[in-house]
Amino acid sequence: MTAHGIPEVLLLRAEIAAAAARLIAQDGADYNSAKRKAARQILGDTQPPPNLLPDHAQIEAEVRLYHSLFHSNTQPARLFRLRTLAVEIMEKLSAYQPHLTGSVLNGTAGPHDDIHLQLFADSAKEVEIFLLNKNLQIDISETPHFKGPRFGMVETVSFMWHKEGVHAELYELDDLRGAVKSRADGKILRADLDSVRALLINTTHDTISTDQTTNE
Repeated sequence: MTAHGIPEVLLLRAEIAAAAARLIAQDGADYNSAKRKAARQILGDTQPPPNLLPDHAQIEAEVRLYHSLFHSNTQPARLFRLRTLAVEIMEKLSAYQPHLTGSVLNGTAGPHDDIHLQLFADSAKEVEIFLLNKNLQIDISETPHFKGPRFGMVETVSFMWHKEGVHAELYELDDLRGAVKSRADGKILRADLDSVRALLINTTHDTISTDQTTNE
């Protein structure tokens, strides 16, 4: 690629990232489908080269920017609510080593986001029975394993908790050893209950600060 073409690639990548962020913030799309749809919107049916597509970190940055521009008065309170409920349900599921992932963890959760958990148990059936005994109506689906495609799919249970969606991926206990790791940019991919409690305290401070700024 010529030096002249590099800025054009960077601009297109940024445009796709911004378009994907809008789909995520406005419609609750997942990152991969939002990225593909955004690329089609901008490039048409042309198959983009891999280096043209933004990574999740770039899209996440655009989601944060979108919320700061359009949801600055509501997003902190929304995040606080979801993190509060995440702590509550993680306490109920403490026997299964719950870890929080996704937008509620990284702080980009908006009006269409759900709570995403990873649980680690001797068997998926054990968790399902536990939830059913709590009188929760569950739906069962599959989610790609966090370790990558070669590890297949994992069973995922979805249910409502105080009118918010919760999706819990059910892993084997041995998977917990490889679960606590950071992204390339140093941000954590999942957090245990104590870590989420600490996040909730920080969210409270952020929400108060936002309210004070709005009222000034």
